[in-house]
Amino acid sequence: MRLDKFLQSSRIIKRRPVANEICVRGKVMVNNRLAKASKNIAVGDMITIDFGDRQNHGLKSYKVLEVPTGNVPKSQVRGLYQLLE
Repeated sequence: MRLDKFLQSSRIIKRRPVANEICVRGKVMVNNRLAKASKNIAVGDMITIDFGDRQNHGLKSYKVLEVPTGNVPKSQVRGLYQLLE
């Protein structure tokens, strides 16, 4: 699954065009490397996003636990990733 689609499906970022734009601006890293929106995501990948100062989010890291094959119900979203602090 593409990085921008994963971010949208997992509801880390609400809209796919926004996820794509954040990738274009160089704010997303996968396994400590800058990543394009088209990067394929696999189980075990580490995603780091620089949200900047917007709503005091700052830098957040996620570990991919599962890659969905389709739409994901809201109740199952938390099983896709683990927030690392």
